[in-house]
Amino acid sequence: MTSHLIIPDAHAHPDYHNNRFTWLGRLVVDLKPDKVVMLGDWADMPSLCSYDKGTKGYEGRRYKRDIDAAIDAQEKFFKPITAAKKKLPELVMLEGNHEHRINRAIDLDAVHLDGIIAMSDLKYEDFGWDVVPYTGSTPGIRVIDDIAYAHFFTSGIMNRPISGVHPAYHIVSKQFMSGTQGHTHTTDYCVRTAADSRMLHGMVAGVYQDYNPAFAGVANDLWWRGVIFKRNVHKGQYDPQWIGMDAIRKEYGGR
Repeated sequence: MTSHLIIPDAHAHPDYHNNRFTWLGRLVVDLKPDKVVMLGDWADMPSLCSYDKGTKGYEGRRYKRDIDAAIDAQEKFFKPITAAKKKLPELVMLEGNHEHRINRAIDLDAVHLDGIIAMSDLKYEDFGWDVVPYTGSTPGIRVIDDIAYAHFFTSGIMNRPISGVHPAYHIVSKQFMSGTQGHTHTTDYCVRTAADSRMLHGMVAGVYQDYNPAFAGVANDLWWRGVIFKRNVHKGQYDPQWIGMDAIRKEYGGR
C-alpha cells in the first residue's frame, strides 16, 4: 500500500503572501507521503485573465510578477523538505486552467507571444514535478494506483467540467473508477461499491488558499480550504483524511 498527499488549487498570486507553501513543505516532512499530487492551478496568472480585462481591477498586473509568485511558492514548499534531508516523494503536477492561460494567450496572439512566454517559465519540471499537460482544450488525466486524477473531469461531448450538487458522485458514474479533481474550490466525497466489491471513491478536493479573493465575494464561504491525505491506497481504494487550513496554520505556521 502507498499514500498520496493531494494539494488542490493553490493559486500562488503576486498580491498575496506564500507562507502557506512553507507550511505545506513542513507538513510533507511530517506525513512522509509516497506521492504528492498537485491538482492544478498552483499558479494563478491574473495578468492573463480574460474575464476582467479592461476593468479598473486589471490595472497593474504583470506577467513577470505572476511567474515570480509561482516560483517563490515552489521555493518555499521545497525548502523545509530539503533542509530535513528527506527523500522527495513522487511529484505529479496537473496543469490547471490558470496555467493553461499561458498557452491560450500564445494561441490568441502567436505573432507577439510565441517564443516570448511559455509554460516552462513556471519551472515546474526544474523543481522536479512530473507535469501532466492539457490535452486539447481539456485537462490531462493521470491514473495513479488506480485513481484517476485531473484538474477537472468532463461530462458529455461538449467537454464541460463535471459540476452540480453531487459532483463526486458524477465523477464515479462518468469515469467508472475512483477519481479526484480540484477546480471548483468546494469539497465533495462519494463512495460506491462495484459488483466485485471494490469501493470506487469520487472526490472534489477543495482549495489550498488562506486568502479570500475579492472576485469571489460570498462564494468564498462555500470553499473548503486545506489538503487531503490518502492513506492505505491500493487499487483505487484508500482511507481519506481532510486536513483543514486552520489546522495546518496552527501546527506549522509558528515554526
